[in-house]
Amino acid sequence: MTAVIVEDENIASRRLASLIEELAPEIRIAGQLTSVQNGKYWFENNPLPDLIFLDIQLNDGYGFDILDSLENHPPVIFTTAYNEYAIRGFKYNGLDYLLKPIDKKDLQNALAKYRKNHIETNALLNDDKLERIKNLFGKEYKKRFIVKVGNQFNTFNIEDIAYFKSQEGLIFLYTHKGQQYPIEYSIDQLEDILDPVQFFRINRKFMVAVKAVIEIHSYFNSRLLLKLKPQSEEQTIVSRERTSNFKKWLDL
Repeated sequence: MTAVIVEDENIASRRLASLIEELAPEIRIAGQLTSVQNGKYWFENNPLPDLIFLDIQLNDGYGFDILDSLENHPPVIFTTAYNEYAIRGFKYNGLDYLLKPIDKKDLQNALAKYRKNHIETNALLNDDKLERIKNLFGKEYKKRFIVKVGNQFNTFNIEDIAYFKSQEGLIFLYTHKGQQYPIEYSIDQLEDILDPVQFFRINRKFMVAVKAVIEIHSYFNSRLLLKLKPQSEEQTIVSRERTSNFKKWLDL
């Protein structure tokens, strides 16, 4: 289990790390960060920790700026000398809000809350995984799409489709022949109705077919750059949060 401390006061950061080591020896401090800039860089280049201890007022901005830069973030325990940010902190699903100087008992209670939340979340995830495995045997995935072309309707089988792309508020279907047509589905809906063996959502805008991926290149910030066929007009990048699962998907 890992945690990151974001705190611009060296003494406060060291004291918090010492208290965590004493109260929760199972937590490894993966990083002690000192600024918004430092924090953003660290999160771009390292796996997400299980927990973040986040000071709100930093020398170069607010801790919230770091959270805003992340597509997803783990539970957060806010640490600050000011109580006026409490409401905003809980809008970021803050697990707890500790005022400096941090009281040992308050930190102990926050860690207990994290442990309880962590256990319950894992239990839900395990139940969800079991349900998904059950659904793999018997769930019918979409086999074709009907799209309007002029005054008539055409049918495209799943095997004809290279990828789906969100563009200017619409979702477009792209065929292996390079044709494109708007469809009345969202990316979230497509993720649910398409066979996950055949299609993968690489970011917020793209779902690609395994047959459309012809080249994979390393890209900065631990992401991947794909070359698709037919080629997209914009770069097709696997988001950092999805890179690990994308590799597993290709290796099925």
